[in-house]
Amino acid sequence: MSLNVGIIGCGGIANGKHLPSLQKISEVNIVAFCDIEIEKAQVAAEQYGTNDAKVYENYKLLLENDDIDVIHVCTPNSSHKALTVASLDAGKHVMCEKPMAKTTEEAKEMIEAAKRNGKKLTIGYQNRFRPDSQYLRKATQRGDLGDIYYGKAQAIRRRAVPTWGVFLDEEKQGGGPLIDIGTHALDLTLWMMDNYEPESVMGSTFHKLGKKENAANAWGPWDPKKFTVEDSAFGFIKMKNGSTIILESSWALNSLEVDEAKCALSGTEGGADMKDGLRIHGEEFGSLYTTNVELENKGVDFYEGETVDEAEVEARSWIDSIVNDTEPVVKPEEAMVITQILEALYQSAKTSKAVYFD
Repeated sequence: MSLNVGIIGCGGIANGKHLPSLQKISEVNIVAFCDIEIEKAQVAAEQYGTNDAKVYENYKLLLENDDIDVIHVCTPNSSHKALTVASLDAGKHVMCEKPMAKTTEEAKEMIEAAKRNGKKLTIGYQNRFRPDSQYLRKATQRGDLGDIYYGKAQAIRRRAVPTWGVFLDEEKQGGGPLIDIGTHALDLTLWMMDNYEPESVMGSTFHKLGKKENAANAWGPWDPKKFTVEDSAFGFIKMKNGSTIILESSWALNSLEVDEAKCALSGTEGGADMKDGLRIHGEEFGSLYTTNVELENKGVDFYEGETVDEAEVEARSWIDSIVNDTEPVVKPEEAMVITQILEALYQSAKTSKAVYFD
């Protein structure tokens, strides 16, 4: 069985992750490319498309192509809902880049569209497919850590503000590091805890370093006038069962403790973190122990063979779920809870009050 895939949005995330990963899957034909800057679509089609791949400036025309089975939505956050719903209503399966949407209401509409059309929907949380994440997920599911009651979601950069595209535009993105990279750390933490029932959140956002001119930065100085989102954000999340999560995110922060898309967990039987590789620790025979898990050249779920990166494993898993009619690893209902928490954290930061969920 082969699947024809269309790409909506041919910018950095499409070229850096989706297209090179999909190209390596034998069952996939990348047949359609769309971008409001049509030159980007043309370049992507030449590099990754089939010989007869079509290029579009208007996504609605692309969706009229009945030969397309799957759509990958790789556009700014503000357009995720509209493009995903339209694609599902056109009878396509959809992989939408993270975060799922800017608001919980938008995420709900996406899930409803998938259900009414009987199509699959997943969200691009590729960090679940890293070897350390896969190993830790198996350990937590087996109960190695016991009842996990504390988690720490970590997404801290010292100076790595993305200065291209619309990353600094609050209207198009919905926020800064919290919704951009904090979302990955939160996804990992909730997935490991297997807990998607938040009770309340408290959040703080800061726009301190983003005001600086000629700042040191991995991708060159940012323009303070265009920096309309937070440069760091932090949250306290209380789950209905009493479990607690601390969320840390920054693009720019005066901190030497730098970690991105990592989590730390504490349970009744043990703990784990991703600080120095994957470490699992606990108590046995009256003594404390720490185990550093060796993950080099080890196989991961959904793939057999040489080591590949998580984006390739994610793409393979997604396509397999369509071919074999199984549930995607990243369920849209889980991704919606992440959006719900992030939206509430931004609301809490604006009001300086806790946000409680029904």
